Amino acid sequence: MKHHYKEMPENLKGTYADYSHNFGFNWKEFVMTVPSPLLLVTTYKSNGMPNACMQSWATFTCANKGNGYYAILASVNKNGHFYKSLKETGDAVINFMSAEIFTKCMATIKNNQFEVDEITASGLTPGKASWVNAPLVEECFMNLESKYVWEKEIAPGDDHVLLCLEIIGAHIDDEHLSDRTGENGILFNIHHQQNPELTEKTGHDWAAVLSKKIDMGEY
Repeated sequence: MKHHYKEMPENLKGTYADYSHNFGFNWKEFVMTVPSPLLLVTTYKSNGMPNACMQSWATFTCANKGNGYYAILASVNKNGHFYKSLKETGDAVINFMSAEIFTKCMATIKNNQFEVDEITASGLTPGKASWVNAPLVEECFMNLESKYVWEKEIAPGDDHVLLCLEIIGAHIDDEHLSDRTGENGILFNIHHQQNPELTEKTGHDWAAVLSKKIDMGEY
């Protein structure tokens, strides 16, 4: 037997899936729970300070008859440092973190003042990219140097955009060359799964998952 969901089920009312629309989320994300990779995207702000932005809702694909490899970031805030600095420089680095440094990467959400080096302030080490004008995070096991290609509003007038970056080149730690998707590899973001037929009205529940859940805390 299949259950059918077009409107928000009554059991989800009063849960985080209900009021999360205030933060740009939709109840369907909690019911359908499709994971996406967790990324730390880095750029230089106009004052030269490194910017670091946690991102998810992303996918990667080839195009241009196989001559290009691209990242599609589905939800980039037009009011954030990442978007503004990317439009100024056209360059960014997509950094993949292991579970060991997940907490430090999440700390960049709080250390996001314009005058701050957001990478260093979070206990991480900024490095110099080889092919683009953006910092990379040394502790991250894979860094993808990227250039801005295009953007599009998914809904007209929205404050978030769908954004495309072309991946120019990569840096990969020696210990991850043989396995980038195992227990110490790529982390995925998934909102707390809620059974719409039987839901406890808990508060702010979300998690990052690899082979186990990592609590995102209060970020």
